Amino acid sequence: MDKAARLVAGGARVVQLRMKRTPVREALAAARQVVALCRQEGALCLVNDRVDLALLADAHGVHVGDEDLPAEDARALLGPGRLLGVTVRDGAGARAARAAGADYVGLGPVFPTATKQVPAPVLGLEAFAAVVRESPLPVVGIGGVGLGNIASVAAAGARCAAVVSDALLAADITERVRQLATAFEQGRSGA
Repeated sequence: MDKAARLVAGGARVVQLRMKRTPVREALAAARQVVALCRQEGALCLVNDRVDLALLADAHGVHVGDEDLPAEDARALLGPGRLLGVTVRDGAGARAARAAGADYVGLGPVFPTATKQVPAPVLGLEAFAAVVRESPLPVVGIGGVGLGNIASVAAAGARCAAVVSDALLAADITERVRQLATAFEQGRSGA
């Protein structure tokens, strides 16, 4: 909860809860707290992987990956009023996500990442930008994104970027989120 509060204080507009190894009751309690915080501060809260927790906590939506509930099943459970994000690796995945009812795709990893135990092959910026151009949905750049490269993700056309380690391991999370947001906007505007 403390980290979520610092993320939102820094200007994060979306907080995605990743609680892969957290016992379900503890995860639900945490999700409810973070959803309440996000709603109070005008941010969105998405739950990673778990549609059941997203619904019970009244989250804004859920993000599913390759090994989670299929996107069409997640959409059936969520209904039309909540956001559904899907991790994809290419343009075909983005088109399939759209057909399944997704609202956006997380595309990557753009760069090498230590967040995943067994990461997918790195796309690199050129391939990332090519998929962004052909994607029928808004694209979130994922994987290895941090202060040193977030501007290039924005310049490649991403609608936004997911940052994990670079933000959460910073000495001052709130300030790092501010820096990340500034760098993303500079990349988007070409500054």
